[in-house]
Amino acid sequence: MRVFVIPRRLPSRALRGGCAVVMAIGLIACTAASDQTEAPSTADSTSGFVVLTAAQIRTGRVTWAPVETRMASTVLEVPAQLVPNADRTARLGAPGSGRILAVPVQQGDRVTRGAPLVTLLSPEASAAQADRDKTVAELLSRRAAATYTRTARERAERLVAAKAMPRQEAERAQADDELARAAVSQAETELARTQNLLVQLGADSTPGLIVVRSPMDGILLSREAQPGMTVDGGALLVSVSDPGTLWLEVGVAEGAAAALRSGAVVRFTVGSFPSDTFSARVRSIGGALDSTTRTVPVRAIVDNRSRRLRAAMFATAWLDIGEPRQVVMVPDRAVQLIEQKPAIFVVHADTGGTARFERRFVDLGAGEGGMRQVLSGLAATDTIVVDGAFLVKSELLRARMAQEGD
Repeated sequence: MRVFVIPRRLPSRALRGGCAVVMAIGLIACTAASDQTEAPSTADSTSGFVVLTAAQIRTGRVTWAPVETRMASTVLEVPAQLVPNADRTARLGAPGSGRILAVPVQQGDRVTRGAPLVTLLSPEASAAQADRDKTVAELLSRRAAATYTRTARERAERLVAAKAMPRQEAERAQADDELARAAVSQAETELARTQNLLVQLGADSTPGLIVVRSPMDGILLSREAQPGMTVDGGALLVSVSDPGTLWLEVGVAEGAAAALRSGAVVRFTVGSFPSDTFSARVRSIGGALDSTTRTVPVRAIVDNRSRRLRAAMFATAWLDIGEPRQVVMVPDRAVQLIEQKPAIFVVHADTGGTARFERRFVDLGAGEGGMRQVLSGLAATDTIVVDGAFLVKSELLRARMAQEGD
């Protein structure tokens, strides 16, 4: 019996990329083997350099040239994301414990200020309403008592004036009247307290019900509440946000962040509208590095009255981080991605035809016309690989695989 092992089919893009790397590595290896007079290439993947022979350079059509410098504003290109404006977003929790009876809205719905969002049946609301009713009854009783004492005081004052009652009795009636008025004031204060508690709970006129209402015009961002759920006080129910303004959040390298100022204009595009460029203004610049990305968080505010943009959209942003000056420019094809970071190969050629290629990680700026700004990592006097950079990268990767195999 024969057993056939069918390999898992790779995605076409991964297959093409893998074949390209294998072909590049095979081309260099075959070139070295076919030319017995040339010394084999050497590489050190740890320090990031590779040495190619003249035959390898010629066969791989590797060419280099000095970097270009141009007079331009330094523009930083960074990935970004649109998020809700937290200053115009309300995360509404349960005012008290209870059971959710109804949620008449869905995520993404437009809501108006005061619209009911969640209805709960809460024992805390029932207790607050009972306290309010008890306080109302107490206030009515004390007002009745105050009316009686006021009448008794007025009668006593008339009798004292007619010398038909001792002044001591009139003074007692006056004291009773003042005590009654103080009791009325106390009851009114207690009633105000219970009514404020009902307002804070959002208690409805129906006993025991709490209605959570929207504090603004906007859209429902999230809905955690479901009918039948039992929740504790403070549990998140829904989130409402005004989409008229959004925040654009970007992470900027520490050196570039020092050149940013509040109010600076940020240009950006989103995938949904690739031909349109939007603008925002820097609102805040973080005072510390993000512990994960090691970048400075920058937040810009976006005017979104057109409602075209939505929270959670990914964007590409451009930030002006300096006055016009001489900047280093390199061809797009010279940039290679190594370890998920952009890198360029700096050339150190010798008179014998061989060359040493040094990998340099760089920070890239804006691109235009097939050229990219290099913000850091290169000097104006460097010579770089402009053609054949992929073959140099392949040889560096081959050396790394050989070292790992050892």
